[in-house]
Amino acid sequence: MERTAWDEADEATGGLTPREASLLDFESSWWRLAEPKDDQIQERFGLSAPRYYQQLHTLIDRPEALAAYPVLVKRLLRQRDARRDARSAARLGTR
Repeated sequence: MERTAWDEADEATGGLTPREASLLDFESSWWRLAEPKDDQIQERFGLSAPRYYQQLHTLIDRPEALAAYPVLVKRLLRQRDARRDARSAARLGTR
């Protein structure tokens, strides 16, 4: 069976779709651009910021994302956990 460019791209991103890989690529480098992040999200993906973050947080829970972008995904998971812990502490009045 002949290999195609799609096969190679699929292997390079660990089984993620091109759009999923694009979300993670963007998340790793959005800060280098001059536009506000929300504007970049709308322009690049056609999504509102809340919808973008819903998709991103679903994506970082997948093992394929961790395998393809380990440093980024681990950082995003740590940040999400820290925000969740801060919200819990605030609700419980321990902060």
